[in-house]
Amino acid sequence: MLYDPANHEPLTDEPWDAGRARDRIRAIVADADAAFDRERLWPAAEWDVWQAKAPLKDLYVGASGVIWALDVLRRRGFAETVVDLPAAALRTLELSRELPDYAQWEDVPATPASALLTGESGPLIVAWRLARAVNLADELLARVRENLGNEAVEVMWGAPGTALAAKAMLDWTGEDRWRDVWLGSAESVLATRDPDGLWTNRLYGETFRSLNPPHGLVGNVHVLRSAFEDRREALERETADILARAAVHEDGLANWPAREGGEPGHLQWCYGAPGILVAAGEYLDEGLLLAGAELVWRAGPSSMEKGSGICHGTSGNGFALLKVFERTGDEQWLDRARRFAMHALGQVERRGTGRYSLWTGDVGVALYAADCIDGVARYPIVESWS
Repeated sequence: MLYDPANHEPLTDEPWDAGRARDRIRAIVADADAAFDRERLWPAAEWDVWQAKAPLKDLYVGASGVIWALDVLRRRGFAETVVDLPAAALRTLELSRELPDYAQWEDVPATPASALLTGESGPLIVAWRLARAVNLADELLARVRENLGNEAVEVMWGAPGTALAAKAMLDWTGEDRWRDVWLGSAESVLATRDPDGLWTNRLYGETFRSLNPPHGLVGNVHVLRSAFEDRREALERETADILARAAVHEDGLANWPAREGGEPGHLQWCYGAPGILVAAGEYLDEGLLLAGAELVWRAGPSSMEKGSGICHGTSGNGFALLKVFERTGDEQWLDRARRFAMHALGQVERRGTGRYSLWTGDVGVALYAADCIDGVARYPIVESWS
C-alpha cells in the first residue's frame, strides 16, 4: 500500500471562497495576537514541546516562526498584527540563548546553535529582519560559517539550512560577505554528496540517506540549484533520475519512501510524495509528478491527528497540488489546492484552540491559504522569505 488511509480524512464539501479564506486568515492572526505574552511568548502544543521546555523559540515550532509569519502576512496585506514584532523577535532571541529548544535533546550535531530551523540562526535572522541591528547580522554570519562541515547535511540542522539564511541576507543587503558565505556553504554541501547523488546523514544517533526536503536529497538540491546555475541542469537531471528509480508505483499512482531502501507509508511534506513534489516539482518527470499529485488528491486531507500544518498536515500536502498547478498551468490543480486550503482552515476552527508554530501550527495554514488566494506556491523559508 502506498500510504496509510488512517492518516487521512474525507475532504470538506465547503467550496472555495476567497473572502472566507481571508476572514479566517485574519482570525488566525487575531488569535495569535490574543495568545501572545511579551515575556513568555506563546503557549506550545504538547507535540511541539517534545523534549524541550516552553516557551519554544526556534523557527520550526517556536516563536521565531510565528513572528516571521505574522510579518509576512502583514507585508502581503492579509492581516495586521498588534504584536510589537521587533520587540518580540529580540525577546525570542534572548530566551533562545538562555535555554535553546534543543538543550535537552540527545544526539544533536556538534554545532546545534548554528541550525536554521532548530537552533539560534533562526531567531537571529528573524530578529535582524525586524530590528536590523548590525551586531545581529555579524552574529548570524558567524553561525553560518560555524555550520560548514556539519555532519547533518540537511536543511533543519546543517549547512543547507544556513545557506538559505545566507542567500536571504544577500538578497536583503546586497553585501558581498553574504554571497561568499552562501556560495561557500553550497560548495560544502556539494562536496559531501555521495557519488550516486545522495547524501549520507548523521543525525539523532543514526546514519541514513534520505530523499525528503528537511533531511535529504530534494532539500539539498534545492539549495544547490540556486547557487550553481552552471550545474543546475545536471543536478536536476541526476536528481530526477534518482527520484524516478526510487518511486513506488501502484495503479497509476506514485509515492516515495523517506529513506533509501525503505517503503512508502506517509503522505506529508516531511515524508513522501508531497515534499518531493514541492521541492522537485519544477524538474521531476511530468508523468511521475502527476502520479504523485493524484495520490495526494485521492488520499484526501490529513487527519486531525496529523493536523492542518505545512509539515505533516493538510496544508503541506496542499502545497504539492499548488506546485503542480504552477508547473502545468492546469486550473484543476489550483481548484484542488484551494479545496485543501478550505479544509485546513476548517481544521483550525474544529480544533478550537490555537496552535502557535510555523511548521505545525495555524500561521503556516494562513500562509498556505494566502498562496491559494494569490495562485502561487511559496513554501515558507525553504523556498520563500517574503
